[in-house]
Amino acid sequence: MKPRYQNRIELLQGTLDLLILQTLRWGPQHGYGISNAIRANSGDVLQVDTGSLYPALHRLERQKWIAADWKVSENKQRVRVYRLTAGGQKQLESERSRWEQVSEAIAGVLNPGRKESEA
Repeated sequence: MKPRYQNRIELLQGTLDLLILQTLRWGPQHGYGISNAIRANSGDVLQVDTGSLYPALHRLERQKWIAADWKVSENKQRVRVYRLTAGGQKQLESERSRWEQVSEAIAGVLNPGRKESEA
């Protein structure tokens, strides 16, 4: 039972990584901005709490898919601004391709007769 649970966590992390990388594709952003962009672009369906967001950002930074710099915000607060690296762009393309395959596979399971009737 333990391996199944671990796979579930990896899938969730991978999905969050994809969402973060995609959000940073639109330009550098601080953590709160990334969280807001994910929420807004998902129609308020996806909400990423700080307990999930910052560990994911740190993991992506260790993998060199994103880089971060300290800047001063409009509110005169020091914030860490994250940006996509070239390696992160490649990873994003790979993750998007994988996501599309998984989405098609799930759609096939949910609607098994659709593929056959389209052929």
